[in-house]
Amino acid sequence: MATIHPTAVVHPEAKIAEGVFVGPYSIVGPNVELKQGVVLRSHVVVEGFTTIDQGTQVFQFASLGAKPQDLKYRGEKTFVNIGKNCEIRECVTINSSCGEGTEVKIGDNCLLMAYVHVAHNCTLGNNVILANNVSLAGHVDIGNFAIVGGFTPIHQYTRIAEHAMCGGMSRLDGDLGPFLLGGGTEFKVGGINLTGLKRRGFSLERRIKIGKLFKWVYRSGLPLDMAIEGILSEFSLDDPDVQLWVEFFSKTKRGYAGYRKMPAVETASC
Repeated sequence: MATIHPTAVVHPEAKIAEGVFVGPYSIVGPNVELKQGVVLRSHVVVEGFTTIDQGTQVFQFASLGAKPQDLKYRGEKTFVNIGKNCEIRECVTINSSCGEGTEVKIGDNCLLMAYVHVAHNCTLGNNVILANNVSLAGHVDIGNFAIVGGFTPIHQYTRIAEHAMCGGMSRLDGDLGPFLLGGGTEFKVGGINLTGLKRRGFSLERRIKIGKLFKWVYRSGLPLDMAIEGILSEFSLDDPDVQLWVEFFSKTKRGYAGYRKMPAVETASC
């Protein structure tokens, strides 16, 4: 059975699974679903149409599922879906989405450190780490195993691809490609996230291949379309790493972080 502290306020229509713990002074709204083993430490507010999957722990003073901080929001039905075995630390805010039927999605095994903010229409993959005070604007998309260092704001519609790492106290206003490492208030890409790839078991051969993909785009001096042609002349698009790289560098709304020769294909409205 679930354990609910006497000072917690849990709406009778909320769906509370076996093994859930709701700590002191926490508030759970009527459209919330807490799956098996979810822990709300204390003073946690979960509202809106929010689902938290198995084993996720939410620490004190976090606010999940509140209406988005977007003036276009008109009370439409939107969702927050948080995956399994995540750790959501103190004072994290995850707003609901904007636009009927849309969602904010957090994948499995994510770590959101203290004071992280996730805005409307954001998507995080699995095993994402957002360090303290990272702030995501609306429509940000972060891929599996990506890491963002502390005190970093991410501009709306920006993408951070799989296995990328953004340094702390950076200003990211363009897309950061797969496997890349970079940072700075005037953002610069330093190279491949080699330490991260080694930790995740990428072979030497695979790391060398990814290094060549990087050199085609960031070191060849070629326009981006010609760099992509060069990649396709050397590698097969059947290779998942090549496919991921080529697809990422084929379209963008914000332009590419640390790559200023290629203008954005589209311009996102504020």
